Amino acid sequence: MQNIKNAGNYVSEKLQGGGAQASKEANKSVAKDSNVPIGTRMRAAGDMVSDKMDQHGHEADAKVHKEQAKRG
Repeated sequence: MQNIKNAGNYVSEKLQGGGAQASKEANKSVAKDSNVPIGTRMRAAGDMVSDKMDQHGHEADAKVHKEQAKRG
């Protein structure tokens, strides 16, 4: 039963990591856009860093859950 839970957690973390990556890329585009006001660009740059940290956290958690699921 724990195997199934770990597999589900792995999938969940992978999806959340993908969402954080998509958000990071969107914020990166805003931060680079010279037609956007500077305040918005700075906020997007900060959000991009936060999203990158979230992405790495979710990827690390996913790796742990994957290994736990393998062990059974």
